[in-house]
Amino acid sequence: MKFLFSVKFLFAVAMFVFGMVSLAGVNLFFDATNQMEFCTSCHSMKTNLEEYKETVHFKNASGVQATCADCHVPKSLLPKVQAKILAAKDVYHEIMGTVDTTEKYEARRWQMANVVWDKMRASNSRECRSCHDYDNMDLSAQSKSARNRHPRAELEGKACIDCHKGIAHTEPDEPEEPEPAAKAEG
Repeated sequence: MKFLFSVKFLFAVAMFVFGMVSLAGVNLFFDATNQMEFCTSCHSMKTNLEEYKETVHFKNASGVQATCADCHVPKSLLPKVQAKILAAKDVYHEIMGTVDTTEKYEARRWQMANVVWDKMRASNSRECRSCHDYDNMDLSAQSKSARNRHPRAELEGKACIDCHKGIAHTEPDEPEEPEPAAKAEG
């Protein structure tokens, strides 16, 4: 009986240690892949990096900087894991050459931006709100337009991205619809 108890106890300890080591490994992976240097190490992300460097999220009077992960990776574990899994498609497209030139990247920019915007709408701009929350806004310090629009946006349940597209990256132009083919006369 003692032997059986010892085996079960040792197994429980081993599983606990394995779980802790696994959790530490996952956290190390997330920390490494959330660094801006990692995010922008792919050729296709150089375009985003250069655009970002020209925005208030990169350099501003307060010295606070929002990095790639601040805007694109949720803080909560399950949404973070989902975001990391979905981010694998970016690596796939880089490897497959889908976006490996500026021309290819620009050709897909509208589609890629809409995927991100839809994700931000679905989460009610959760990542934006980790820094920008309606309750913490000092409307008196905002421009007249912002003072009028922010309370209205909150009442209407708008996500940040509904008004602030192009805040950290160049907003792509919506592609023009192809002209309908003219009917052949005859």
